[in-house]
Amino acid sequence: MPVGTMEKSLVRRVGCGVLVAVLMVGSFPVTADAQEPVRRRNLFDLLFGGPRYEREEPPVRYNRRNGSIIEMAPRRERNRGAARPAAPRPPIPLAPPKPDPVAKLEKARKILVVGDFFAGSIGGELETTFEASPGVAVFTRSDGSSGLVRDDHYDWLKELPGIIDEAKPAIVVVMIGANDRQQMTSGAKEKFATDAWFGEYRRRVTEVTRIVTSRKLPLLWVGLPSFQSPSMMADAVKLNAIYRSRTEEVGGEFVDIWDGFVDEDGKFILTGSDVNGQQVRLRGADGITFTAAGKQKLAFYVEKLARRHLGDMASPELVNIGPGTLPDLNLPADPNKVLPALPISLSDPDLDGGKELLGAIPSTSALSQSPREKLVKRGEMDPPPTGRIDNYKISKTQ
Repeated sequence: MPVGTMEKSLVRRVGCGVLVAVLMVGSFPVTADAQEPVRRRNLFDLLFGGPRYEREEPPVRYNRRNGSIIEMAPRRERNRGAARPAAPRPPIPLAPPKPDPVAKLEKARKILVVGDFFAGSIGGELETTFEASPGVAVFTRSDGSSGLVRDDHYDWLKELPGIIDEAKPAIVVVMIGANDRQQMTSGAKEKFATDAWFGEYRRRVTEVTRIVTSRKLPLLWVGLPSFQSPSMMADAVKLNAIYRSRTEEVGGEFVDIWDGFVDEDGKFILTGSDVNGQQVRLRGADGITFTAAGKQKLAFYVEKLARRHLGDMASPELVNIGPGTLPDLNLPADPNKVLPALPISLSDPDLDGGKELLGAIPSTSALSQSPREKLVKRGEMDPPPTGRIDNYKISKTQ
């Protein structure tokens, strides 16, 4: 076949194929996708607030078989500005109401806590510890920035006698010294940690112990804890040696809390065991102060020794015996009126069901002795029963 004829035949076939395709496309039902496409927002519209191209009419779908329209529910419009409703939170359980403080007895024994900010922590925890004990009252007299060095700020040697006479305590607890690592003025200015400084400091510590013990009061001197700073820790060891020696010389008790706030190697710790043995944070981020659990542990050392001096007065079961707590005896209104009562004979043995007084006639049980008493006192043993392995008695019939 010539080339021209082949080209004409190919063009006819391609044309017929295109015509058939057009006719087939036109015979299918038009769907919703044939609608004009919705223009999406581009980056320019998002940055500069261009118009929103959203379809207002709900999409429509046609049935492929008969060309009928299938109704569809309108598309739910999204409100991008409205926030989703927050999920309901579970109700917070209410804490049980704190019981009313127990009224203290008029003759309650008082614990007086004096010193710096450490002493204030001890006093607050002891108040919580003994709040249910009507026989114990806690009084705290502390100045957070005070010490035995700066008497121009607060002079404990001058103020302490008046505090004790006012409070009339049964026990005096002293914790002081955390602020004393500084220059002391005693006639002349003495630099910290010199021999003259330690000499004057020992004198002031001795004076505090004498003020307490001269009034015949038990003295509990609480030592300093460990500190995160190595220099402060080394100085605390030296100061604790002074507190211990001067306190024990006058008959007081030194409360050593050092091991409660160091590890097995004697190093400072931030986290350790609390009073219940649980691992908690004990010290503050500054390496000096205590957390709530640390304060509770600090006061626990003092509480153990204080209970020895308080005795039964520290018991929460102790009640106040007064006119309002006595039972009603149903006494007559007229005190001169005598209530009739039947006399009771002291010689009537039938009241207790016996005929004789206790011990008048020895009982048979008292005359008989147990096998143990026979063995120990008299060296006698009861004969073993017949047939037992230790019965060596030879029968006469054998």
